[in-house]
Amino acid sequence: MEDLKVTAVTAKKCKPFILEVFVASPESGYKFALVVEKSCSSTNDPLWKLVFDLEKKDAKGVFQQIVHVSFTPTDPQEQRGAEALATQPISFDTALILQRDVHKAAKALEGVKNPSDAQKKKLKGAMSKAAKSAATSVDL
Repeated sequence: MEDLKVTAVTAKKCKPFILEVFVASPESGYKFALVVEKSCSSTNDPLWKLVFDLEKKDAKGVFQQIVHVSFTPTDPQEQRGAEALATQPISFDTALILQRDVHKAAKALEGVKNPSDAQKKKLKGAMSKAAKSAATSVDL
């Protein structure tokens, strides 16, 4: 019976974790960290999140967090990228996107209590671009 395929069904396994994958100092007095978070749904499906924290050195030389970004990928390519960031070395292109696009968009929010929709859209677009870049570097 070549037209019949039987596959054993096993319980899905999902193990949550938090992993710091990239730290950079894009310009004097600033640094950022990129963290990948994996949590699990009630049905043990993985849920991915990218967290970007921008810090600025204060007058005493101590870094203080100034912007916190939590990005939940919704596009399948973004989700693959978030997973890839946790399992593969970060590519040069993705690192450049983080340093240029994401840092710039996050820095523009420094001291802003209520970011505009345009500012949020720019930052979300930059995070999406970084996630998609990570997926592309793995898909090759």
